Amino acid sequence: VMRRNPFGMDICCRKGSRSPLQELYNPTQVSLSNTAILHQIRRDQVTDTCRANSVSSRKRRVLTPNDLKHLVVDEDHEMIYCYVPKVACTNWKRVMMVLTGRGKYSDPMEIPANEAHVSSNLKTLNQYSIPEINHRLKNYMKFLFVREPFERLVSAYRNKFTQKYNTSFHKRYGTKIVRRQRKNATQEALRKGDDVKFEEFVAYLIDPHTQREEPFNEHWQTVYSLCHPCHIHYDLVGKYETLEEDSNYILQLAGVGNYLKFPTYAKSTRTTDEMTTEFFQNISSEHQTQLYEVYKLDFLMFNYSVPSYLKLE
Repeated sequence: VMRRNPFGMDICCRKGSRSPLQELYNPTQVSLSNTAILHQIRRDQVTDTCRANSVSSRKRRVLTPNDLKHLVVDEDHEMIYCYVPKVACTNWKRVMMVLTGRGKYSDPMEIPANEAHVSSNLKTLNQYSIPEINHRLKNYMKFLFVREPFERLVSAYRNKFTQKYNTSFHKRYGTKIVRRQRKNATQEALRKGDDVKFEEFVAYLIDPHTQREEPFNEHWQTVYSLCHPCHIHYDLVGKYETLEEDSNYILQLAGVGNYLKFPTYAKSTRTTDEMTTEFFQNISSEHQTQLYEVYKLDFLMFNYSVPSYLKLE
């Protein structure tokens, strides 16, 4: 059986060749086996954290289709990617469109960013039947990318609350945050919600009322809640700090590393550790402690140490 591969040349379909999952756990190339050890350590860290914190997951709930809407499926290469906003997810979605587009796209960076977020451009796991879901979870290589939790949070805040064009976020969340967290707010601030301070955003996140009201928006939701790593066994945990190496390793395992490289991009506007430190300077130690509790599992599970700038109580 021949199929067009995304890079304009005919290669035989995957059947018969090794799947990414086989290549990961029994590498045929030495270069891949060294990296495999690193990823084994990351997997163990997740497993150990889930086990150590099983108190919270004693009522081991069954995942619903709604829990699987972040898992993008690539049938051709037998891979599943759980996307986490603010962790290079636009570029990974572009890459997934190249991989699943059957030749429609060849260069990820030619795909406009807004196009990458159109849900119909990628197939997610919640669109399958229960037996199909189980088959894919068992046989496909599953991966996700993570980032230092507070750096990701500051990145989300900067993007959603300090950019003038994000009016839908200002209306949907900004107005609510101002109403709840700001004493003597002006009518304009209550109407527009476009000048939310980071301290107000933090106060909103740790407010028990917020957590009872509705799930967090995906841009600041924990990775633990978006991708369910205690219920779904991820074969690879990529990190934002080693984005290119980890991404290209995945593309190598998929057998497309010779044709497709993960896009590198200018890091001029990206949120850094120094920037994050600055944002946290005005947050009281009480609020820092409460916020750390919200994201604690992400810190532990993905092996991020408590930031040195935190003044925890």
